[in-house]
Amino acid sequence: MNLPNFIISGFPKCGSTSLHYYLDAHPDIFMPKKKELHFFTQPFISKLNQGPGDINAKQTQTRCLNDYMNLFKRRNNEKRIGETSPSYINYPESFEIINDKLKDPKIIILLRDPIKRAYSNFLHLKREQRELESFERALELEESRKEKNYSDFWYYTFNSMYYDKIIKAKANFSQVLILTQEEFNLETKKTLKKVYSFLDVDQNFVPSNYNNRYNKGGLYKKNLITNFIFGQGYVKGLIKKWISVRPWMKNIKNRFVSKFHYSAPILDRKVEQKLINLFKQDVLKITKLGVNTSLWNNGYFTK
Repeated sequence: MNLPNFIISGFPKCGSTSLHYYLDAHPDIFMPKKKELHFFTQPFISKLNQGPGDINAKQTQTRCLNDYMNLFKRRNNEKRIGETSPSYINYPESFEIINDKLKDPKIIILLRDPIKRAYSNFLHLKREQRELESFERALELEESRKEKNYSDFWYYTFNSMYYDKIIKAKANFSQVLILTQEEFNLETKKTLKKVYSFLDVDQNFVPSNYNNRYNKGGLYKKNLITNFIFGQGYVKGLIKKWISVRPWMKNIKNRFVSKFHYSAPILDRKVEQKLINLFKQDVLKITKLGVNTSLWNNGYFTK
C-alpha cells in the first residue's frame, strides 16, 4: 500500500511549504501535489471553524481515509513517500493515530524564532484581511478565540510553544529530525543534504528550485488583485480544493503581487519583551535539546 513513510509535521509558518516543494523535486521522493492535508488531526481541528474565513480556509483539508490514500496512488518507484501537514506537531494526541496507520514514519519538525513565527502568523491573517486587530490586542484575545472555537491558526502563542510537543514526538516516533527556518534559509543546500541523509536518499541531488522562497512575508496594498489572491472565499476555496497549487503557480503569484508589497511595521518593543518573557523557558529547553537557536532573539538568553 502506498502511504507516507515520512511526514513534514510543522510548526506553521516555519518553512514547510518550501521544504515540501524542494523534496517534491527529488527523484527518490514522492510528495502528493496537494499539501497541508491535516488528515490525522481532523478529530481535533475540524470543529475549530468559527473565526472569520475559517470555514472557507478548511475546504481543502482531507477528511476521508479513501481520499487520503488516493493522493499517493501515483507513486512510482520512489523510495520515500511524504506529506506535509503543519497541524500534526501541535496535537500530540494525533501521534497514536499516525503510528497506527503509517507504522512509525520519519518525522521532520521545522522551528523558527517563536516571536518571529507568531508575528508572521499574525501577518498572514492580516494579508487575508481576516485579522483586524493589532498584534498586541490579538495576543490578548487568544484565549477568548480558543473558547469561541476559532481555527488554531489564530492561536499565535500556542503555535510558538515547541518543547513539550517535540518531547512527545520523540517519545512516539523512533526517528525525528528537527530543523530551524533560520538555518534552512542561511544554508539551504547544506540543510537539504541533512534532510536527504535523514530520509536515506541521494544527498548529492540539488533541486533547481532551491533558491525559491514560496511564501513571502510582509503586507500588501489592498486592491481587487490582492483581495482575490489573499482573501478567503467560498469560490476560491473550491478552486484550491480541486486544483493543487504548484510551485510555478506560487512563483507567478509572487511576481504578480510583488509591486503591491510593503514591509510590515517593526514589532513594538513592549510586545516583544512580553513575548520574550513568555517563550524564554521554552527556548532554553529547546536549546538544551541541541537545536541551534543562535540566530534567535538574544533576549531569551539574557538574565
